[in-house]
Amino acid sequence: GSNKNYKSHIGPVPGKVKFCEFNNSKHLKKLINKKTVAIIIEFVQGDGGINICSKEFAKTIKEICKKRKILLIADEIQGGIGRTGKIFAYKHYGVSPDIITSAKGLGSGIPIGATIVKKEISKNINIGFHGSTFGGGMLQTRVGKRNGSAAIKMAVDMKKEGMIDKETALLRVKPEQLDELLHPMLDSEAEKGAPLLGKGLPAGPGGASGKVVFTADDAEQWHKNGEKVILIREETSPEDVHGMHAAEAILTAKGGMTSHAALVARGWGKCCIVGCSELQIDVSKKEVVIGENTISEGDWITMNGTEGKIYSGAVELIDADPDTHPEYKELMVWADEVRQLKIRTNAESPSDAKQAIKFGAQGIGLCRTEHMFFDEARILAIRKMIFADNEKDRRNAVMELLPYQKEDFMGILKTMEGMPVTIRLLDPPLHEFMSLSEDQEKSLADNLNIDVSTVKNRVSALHELNPMLGHRGCRLGIAYPEITEMQARAILEAAAELTKSGVSVLPEIMIPLVGTVTEYIDQEKVIREVARDVMKEHDLELKFMVGTMIELPRACLTADEIAEHAEFFSFGTNDLTQTTFGFSRDDIGSFLPDYLDRSILPEDPFQSLDVNGVGKLVSMAVKLGRDVNEKIKIGICGEHGGDPASIHFCKENGLDYVSCSPFRVPIARLSAAQAEL
Repeated sequence: GSNKNYKSHIGPVPGKVKFCEFNNSKHLKKLINKKTVAIIIEFVQGDGGINICSKEFAKTIKEICKKRKILLIADEIQGGIGRTGKIFAYKHYGVSPDIITSAKGLGSGIPIGATIVKKEISKNINIGFHGSTFGGGMLQTRVGKRNGSAAIKMAVDMKKEGMIDKETALLRVKPEQLDELLHPMLDSEAEKGAPLLGKGLPAGPGGASGKVVFTADDAEQWHKNGEKVILIREETSPEDVHGMHAAEAILTAKGGMTSHAALVARGWGKCCIVGCSELQIDVSKKEVVIGENTISEGDWITMNGTEGKIYSGAVELIDADPDTHPEYKELMVWADEVRQLKIRTNAESPSDAKQAIKFGAQGIGLCRTEHMFFDEARILAIRKMIFADNEKDRRNAVMELLPYQKEDFMGILKTMEGMPVTIRLLDPPLHEFMSLSEDQEKSLADNLNIDVSTVKNRVSALHELNPMLGHRGCRLGIAYPEITEMQARAILEAAAELTKSGVSVLPEIMIPLVGTVTEYIDQEKVIREVARDVMKEHDLELKFMVGTMIELPRACLTADEIAEHAEFFSFGTNDLTQTTFGFSRDDIGSFLPDYLDRSILPEDPFQSLDVNGVGKLVSMAVKLGRDVNEKIKIGICGEHGGDPASIHFCKENGLDYVSCSPFRVPIARLSAAQAEL
């Protein structure tokens, strides 16, 4: 402006707006800094007499805007006719503003105005109720809300047109916006009119519609009959997996963001809502009450897993297909050029691994072997082992699983050829394999040639008051070393046979739930002995690693002791969060909404890493481990591996990789790139 008393003349001026003297290039250059986003100029000014912008000042503005990639906003209140010979004064100076505002007062004093915005800029802002600075009010805009596809396209297009650089383009897209390309989403307009039934925790993003069923068997059967179904359960267990796979989405009354339902659904890219305490499920009547609404088997509902909302009826969905989005592919290439963190995936099958590779995974950071045991033939062998009352029978039962496990590992290792695959040894408590109905108890008794009462007594004996802190993880391998022996042999025999056939494999055997270095040493010894035998039998040297999952506070505190023996650490931040807070990850859904509503917690600690508490343990363990073993490989394989804020933390703490579910891999790739910028 030309009036040095600008602020008192037409104020108030927003605090972040700075006044520059008209035609004073030196003053303008002094005001420009890294936070400057726009220059607003009236090329022909009327305050204090007619003032015309000098060509030198216009040239300075043009050069600054081009060099620094900031917006040029031209206010054409006065107009240029009679002063510059042009209708719009800016044309006299050969500049091309990003935004042009114009306003005039009619005879009655009523203002009229217009705002002209470049196409690529218009996608990025929404104009407020002031379309110009007419009457002394500053131009009002806000960042425009764009869907993920539009945000990506705009960032890539602007980079190609030279308006922004590659780094800025990467920062323009929010990682969570990629979900819209990877999952079906609810049509936003249709969702506005849909009757809301209830809310839960958003455990699996995307949208889904289907007919309600209440058992895994029904879900599977209805799916075979061509029906789209949504499986509703109090909570899920590994024995529900076949129905979960058949369902469009999963809805549970209990559980948190790392419950069984949440982990399995995210791994498959399925919509999932957990911890919806409003659900009153009656499986015998095949109905559920949600608030004042009763939903029966076969009724349609729709779920928005991104926001945790449940609607009555079928709501229109928008299909997802990133393969048809060239800008997405280009953005991912740029992200990979910038990031330093490796991105792995959590996967237990060749199909999951293939999906993850398609999304850009560079290996498997967590293969949960327990998910492989719930086939009918396999689970019988596990149950035989549980009922064995001597080592010989127990070993015979466990070894029945060897060919199955070897086949599993051959499939995964071959799919991930040339990439590291971290395989976690058996982790869950044995009672998870013994959730039996009365019919199943009788069938098992018949198979094992024992009394039903013996089955009931054994199931009762396996009951633990707090199984998450009970007989699981490496504790199982220590009590039953034949389990560790069988799994190690299956992994290493698979690796040996693939190596002989010319396939490059890199297995990493991970010992779970280690709290003391002596636990680690005990289990590593079993693995190394098996490895020596396998290599001797196959007459070759195998490249493999042995390490541990750091998921207990004591393991973090004594990481230096463990690192003297382990070749890698992988932080299991789901259990580490659980054991640090003392929260049950399966029950937190009952009180977490109150904690979030009252700001007792800023966010769900099972979704985004608690940097001040759990993060300190991670930082400590990294430092202690690397102080004694500078070559130790360190990653994270909890659900936090796909959370943008947690990925920034991992980058800052020098981790080598993060691992997440396949459908979170693109989000992790972009987040890792942004962590570098």
